Amino acid sequence: MSKTVTLRVDDSVYEMIKLAAEGERRNLSNFIENATLQYLTSSQYINDSEMQDILQDKELVKNLEDGFRDLKNKDYTIV
Repeated sequence: MSKTVTLRVDDSVYEMIKLAAEGERRNLSNFIENATLQYLTSSQYINDSEMQDILQDKELVKNLEDGFRDLKNKDYTIV
């Protein structure tokens, strides 16, 4: 199943995306999807030092726990 997403970008950003998509011989939709997947899979990993910094931030940890609880309980609004 796939979803349709409307994306508003500045003209200059659009032109960069368009040129990059053409360079990879992809349509815009496929290029944006692929670029997003690459970003998400490469940026979600952190090293041990970064993880220790995160875990030591008690307010951040509490906010993350609250967010996960809200997500689990479906108590959120997508904007």
